[in-house]
Amino acid sequence: MSFTPVRTPISRLNRSQLFVPCSSPHFFAKAAQGPADVVSLDLEDAVAPDDKPAARANAVKALNEADFGDKTLSLRINGLDTHYCYRDVIDIMEQGGERLDLIMIPKVGTAADVYAIDMLVTQIEAATGRKKKLGLEVIIETAMGLKNVDEIAAASPRLEALHFGAADFAASMGMQTTNIGGPNPDYGILLDADEQGRRDFHWQDLWHYPMVRMIAAARANGLRPVDGPFGDYSDPDGYRAQARRSAILGCEGKWAIHPSQVALANDLYTPPADEVKRAKRILKEMKASQKAGAGAVSLDGKLIDAASIKQADVVVNKAKEIAKREKALAAR
Repeated sequence: MSFTPVRTPISRLNRSQLFVPCSSPHFFAKAAQGPADVVSLDLEDAVAPDDKPAARANAVKALNEADFGDKTLSLRINGLDTHYCYRDVIDIMEQGGERLDLIMIPKVGTAADVYAIDMLVTQIEAATGRKKKLGLEVIIETAMGLKNVDEIAAASPRLEALHFGAADFAASMGMQTTNIGGPNPDYGILLDADEQGRRDFHWQDLWHYPMVRMIAAARANGLRPVDGPFGDYSDPDGYRAQARRSAILGCEGKWAIHPSQVALANDLYTPPADEVKRAKRILKEMKASQKAGAGAVSLDGKLIDAASIKQADVVVNKAKEIAKREKALAAR
């Protein structure tokens, strides 16, 4: 390992993150009672400009009155390039009590963007005597944001998560696609002809590079990487495919822009039962090995060593968190 340590991420279940427009407060109760790990009250893209002041007031009311149980509660503010942003932060923090856990900053382009919100949050916390320290999460969804993602990921000790926003990223890059988070059938490679002269066309993942870039920056700075939206909520198979690939790459969860996507995300980012069972066996075998003075052992014909312990710990601890969440949901 490097002599420079990576901080341990703040432990939060983040398999599913359900977005609820604050201009539609009738959705709040359902989101609060539902199975999403994280509920994001949205003041930005889901709210029309004329509705933003009322939406902000709705968010304040929900933070003071709605019962969100033990869910992580996030609020997506408007961008720093708008005149709504500062008032979002001030009104929510001064009037919304202590329930909010995270502020989500959209379209972050530089570390200074994070610094600006951190400064405002810190001053309000000091002025109001807020006891619970507010966390920050940011969306990487522009060419500038991806270019500066390493500096952004290290911009504040309040930071907890990086998210990838495919739609705005595509617009920022001038990409020829209107797909929100899904594949594009024209993005692929044509293979050489076979003996019969046939040439197969293989689809490629146009989001692979920015996703890997964001995930690496998040993990290097002890943050949770989270996959963004999949726009076609009538296509559960497409959602599953995109979620599987981001889970394999290292994401801890994915957005749900419709309640039907929550169960999909919870399932896809939950470690399979056989994987949890194997992780527990690894920890048990390694404990016995260490007592015997051995550094590595074989399990089912495969080498397990110190690195295996770290991987197994992640799986087992996540399974414990999920079991605790499911128990709490069942009791509500």
